[in-house]
Amino acid sequence: MSIQTTRSEDAPALDASVIAALGSGERPRPAHALSSSLTFGWRALLKIKHVPEQLFDVTMFPILFTLMFTYVFGGAISGSTGEYLQYALPGILTQTVVFITMYTGLTINTDIEKGVFDRFRSLPVWRASLLVGALLGDTLRYLLASVMVLTVGIIIGYRPPGGVLGVVLAVLVLLVFCFSLSWLWLIVGLKARTPNAVMGVSMMVLFPLTFVSSVFAPPETMPDWLEAFVDVNPVTLLCEAARGLMDDVPDGGDITLVLILSAAVTAVFAPIALRLYNTKS
Repeated sequence: MSIQTTRSEDAPALDASVIAALGSGERPRPAHALSSSLTFGWRALLKIKHVPEQLFDVTMFPILFTLMFTYVFGGAISGSTGEYLQYALPGILTQTVVFITMYTGLTINTDIEKGVFDRFRSLPVWRASLLVGALLGDTLRYLLASVMVLTVGIIIGYRPPGGVLGVVLAVLVLLVFCFSLSWLWLIVGLKARTPNAVMGVSMMVLFPLTFVSSVFAPPETMPDWLEAFVDVNPVTLLCEAARGLMDDVPDGGDITLVLILSAAVTAVFAPIALRLYNTKS
């Protein structure tokens, strides 16, 4: 009886100590989907501050691609680097941004390997916010890569007939498509065992899609069997949509198909990525 009395007398003191330790203020409101996604997007950008080498793929690679392909292939394909630059720069822009999408899967796989992934999944936020935030952060990186390609191109002589509006619209189309494509690399990042495996799978897919396209040469100059593949290659479709806008001859059909394809890719791969994310062990 005395033991129970002692315990009941100590209970208020114990409760007071717990409240003091945890704080007596009101419980903060749970973060809604948008704010939590933006927070994870900001985290993706802050990682660049601590690992500046991550900027190489959106700064140095675009510069190297633009200079290398212009001055190596320009004279052989078009007779002059200036003429070739007018044709190739929209393609180089497309190739550069599409290539960078692979780093979305690489980043999520690295988080899994380091154990950060499980910590984030335990947070009381919208479950998909980590993936959506990562894609938002990567979209800003795609934009930075686009600016780098266009800046270098203008410095060495590229002049877009479509003007600023054509360039802006072309970049927007690229960003929409690459945002949708990034869902595929999230699936690869969630399934692959190591970051090296993610890189290997991504390269195996992206190399033929970007190089066997209209990025560097017109399809009509290729063998018939190769031209047939190039014509249905989604990277060709994206490249021609961007090229048309930048050359002031926009093709509404190409642009519409790119937007439809982007919506379809997102509709197919986003639910798969979210399911893998929720069931990942």
